[in-house]
Amino acid sequence: MLKYREGLADLPTYDTAEEDWNIKINANECNMNLPPIVEDRVMGRLSRLEFNRYPNTEMDDLKEQIAANFALQTENILIGNGSSEILEKLFFAFGGKNRKIVYPQPSFSMYGIYAKYSESIGVPVELEEDYSLDAEKFITAVKSSKAALAVICTPNNPTGNVVPLGTIEYIAQNITCPFVIDEAYVEFYGESAAGVLSKYPQLLVARTFSKAYGLAAARVGYMLAAKEITAMIDKACMPYHVNVLSLVTADIVYQMRHEFVPRIQIFIAERKRMIKQLKTLPALTVYPSETNFILIKYDKAVELNAYLENIRIGVRSFGNAPRLTNCLRITIGRREENDAWFKALKDFMERV
Repeated sequence: MLKYREGLADLPTYDTAEEDWNIKINANECNMNLPPIVEDRVMGRLSRLEFNRYPNTEMDDLKEQIAANFALQTENILIGNGSSEILEKLFFAFGGKNRKIVYPQPSFSMYGIYAKYSESIGVPVELEEDYSLDAEKFITAVKSSKAALAVICTPNNPTGNVVPLGTIEYIAQNITCPFVIDEAYVEFYGESAAGVLSKYPQLLVARTFSKAYGLAAARVGYMLAAKEITAMIDKACMPYHVNVLSLVTADIVYQMRHEFVPRIQIFIAERKRMIKQLKTLPALTVYPSETNFILIKYDKAVELNAYLENIRIGVRSFGNAPRLTNCLRITIGRREENDAWFKALKDFMERV
């Protein structure tokens, strides 16, 4: 009989199965590939790679770029396989048996899973009715639980709203444990906690290339933090844990990040347009968003999702998930995709 680690069978699985959608707007991906000029540069660089060698200077090159952009040192930067790997390593490094980790709920579903992976005790703090974060409630949870780590996602996935920088600073002033700001969607919002890192030694910022820069397939993210923190978290990472193809691609994308600004602005404009359109449908509750997706609530969300699936439009349905019952999350796609899914929603609602 095979004996697996205790509790492994009880861990939830992050569902990555996909259908062959006509319109795929269920994973908060960028619905455009790399800008042609960036793709040409990437392909040219990849053609000159020494595939027989382990990654060496490529990670240093990317660190130097990021550090220069934030007026930091390379020692303040940690590169990972997406910000998800970085968050996982933080849960392992600061968590552990009987250690508690505080995070909002609903938020990124992997927080609870990472807590279980690391044998930590997750302490979810319920968001308010409008999905805003009560700072005092969060601070109280951190203090009363003697938390080893606190995490906030802003803009928040899947709700789309933000925790203002002033609130983040207020929390940082009132807690002493490591405090991670997950900024996976920050490029669609603009206000980052990176600028106040020097004021709060326990503050960390996690970011990704997967969303605004459209590198979900490459899996690259980074963390900004004090040198002492990055050095310790790096110990939790395997040698050569980010492959050279992803590193050089991210390096070029970061060099040419100005090429992505127009498309980010397009997605922001489309988000605003679609929120306005959705609000014309009285049966919907439309939540504010500063991301590349919109969260809606509808009494017949399960039936609507089944209808959309039937016509090969994939959105994210939360079913009966706590605090997300009857909610659907819709990624902003290209204009023609947005027009198509909105027409499908409207057609369904006019028939029921």
